[in-house]
Amino acid sequence: MQLSLGIPNFGPWATADLQPLLDLARAADDAGVDRLVVSDHVVLGHHTDAYRWGRFPTPPDGAWLEPLACLTAFAPVTSRVRLSTGILIAPLRPATVLAKTVATLDVLSSGRVDLGVGVGWQREEYDATGVDFSRRGDLLDATIAACRELWSALPASYDGDGISFRDVYCSPLPAQARLPVWFSGTLTDRAVRRVSELGDGWIPIMGASVDDIRSGAKRLRDATERPLDIQAPLVPVRRDDRSVDLDAMLGQIPEFAAAGVTNVYVNAATVAASPAQAGEALPGLVEAFRRTVTT
Repeated sequence: MQLSLGIPNFGPWATADLQPLLDLARAADDAGVDRLVVSDHVVLGHHTDAYRWGRFPTPPDGAWLEPLACLTAFAPVTSRVRLSTGILIAPLRPATVLAKTVATLDVLSSGRVDLGVGVGWQREEYDATGVDFSRRGDLLDATIAACRELWSALPASYDGDGISFRDVYCSPLPAQARLPVWFSGTLTDRAVRRVSELGDGWIPIMGASVDDIRSGAKRLRDATERPLDIQAPLVPVRRDDRSVDLDAMLGQIPEFAAAGVTNVYVNAATVAASPAQAGEALPGLVEAFRRTVTT
């Protein structure tokens, strides 16, 4: 079982001064967090009320730092923690550009990238980028398939779903022999094929129950013999004074582990009001996490 820490790269944590986030990344590395996770929106339209999973965390004009740029900044101030997107809206980026950017980050971080990808949810974001929202699933598959070719062959060729190139060189290749890609979403039949054929992990849709995760994990194990990571968020448990009860929150881990989860996610904003306070809280969080998973 691993511990992933979500670092909000948006809203009040996304200021012009990046130093607090860099300090938090370094503190997470020192404390023994396994993975840092940042999220993605390229642009936002007015209709954030269409977000189906609760209150959207920022107004449409709120700052949202580009996630791969953030991870590139985190790489030189850390040495062992893995660097992840959760998630990157892959269809919004040309496959060749995405492959180059991610491979470069993997090289600069000495092979520490886990690429979490999905299709997002807001049509306006696709319209503004000139990408067909109705084809987002096809484009996700083709984008990652094309990246896989660009990450593994010199020269590389690919032709499918509007992405086409032949005998091109995308160098350097990633430092990892197989760069892990985690797909998010509800585990439909198509998603099972996507994860089992192209992926290395599954990020269940927000709000998925333990039963959903358990049944999904079984379907994936039946679909491929390759080991797959499965992530689940720990639901905050708060005391009467609104502080987080770490032991109660981490007490969810045994049930998740039994369901097939390999990686639990905690958002830094859950345990602290600022990056500095989160950095101070991390040693206690990691100690409690290690104590929970070893008992």
